[in-house]
Amino acid sequence: MEKSLTRPNPNEHEKPEVDSLGIYEGERNENGERHGNGKTLLSNGDMYVGQYRNGFRHGKGIYVFKNGARYNGDWRDGQKYGQGIFWYPDGTRYEGEWICDAKHGFGSYYYMNNDIYEGSWKDDFRHGIGTYLYADTETKFMGTWMEDRMQGPGQLIHACCHFHGFWKLNLPYGRGCFTFENVCMQHGHYIHVKDPMFDDSTLINTDEIIVEATDNDDKRLKESTLKESSPEMGFLPIWRARCITPYNPELLPPETALREEVIKTIITYI
Repeated sequence: MEKSLTRPNPNEHEKPEVDSLGIYEGERNENGERHGNGKTLLSNGDMYVGQYRNGFRHGKGIYVFKNGARYNGDWRDGQKYGQGIFWYPDGTRYEGEWICDAKHGFGSYYYMNNDIYEGSWKDDFRHGIGTYLYADTETKFMGTWMEDRMQGPGQLIHACCHFHGFWKLNLPYGRGCFTFENVCMQHGHYIHVKDPMFDDSTLINTDEIIVEATDNDDKRLKESTLKESSPEMGFLPIWRARCITPYNPELLPPETALREEVIKTIITYI
């Protein structure tokens, strides 16, 4: 938020304002508040160019962080709200809906390794129905997410086959089946076993944090850079095949049909 508590001389609106909030050039309302189009160079080195309403960033605007990150999109009462694009310093970006400074609604995230997530978000987490494209293998996951993890019914699409089943903490788990070009099906189940090559002593916190300083009370808002979706560390999914049958959609996991209808709706929306 960017509401100034100072009341400048109304005869000096055309001059840049220099105070603890930085330097402002732009329009004001009758109360001396930033209102209309304006530009602010903040004391921390960040910059905002766009629309204001009653002292707050409101409407269309671009916020550029001193570390190279930037946001271009809609604002409401000083917060990112509506449609917008956020570019992170590492080259990743998010395009989609925002509510109260958080990724919320439908949006796409483009990762450094060219992976792509498209789908639902809630409070900065991938949550709901979404698809994840693994660029290096051209494999795609389509299914449900919970608090940033693949969780629940889903489908993994390979070039030669599809896997229909369930996910737990980013890994396929439990009963499922592989379908091969709608000709035959391999039924079985996934189990999780500990990875003998995993060394948890090497774990470090790799979360990257972008700190956005507000310019009215110097509170800190944090934007976390998302990492690529990787399996749950320390475990491996092992497939136990049971039998092979001719293709029959009635033999798919019971939740698959409902989930596929939801995914079709999402794809139509995209």
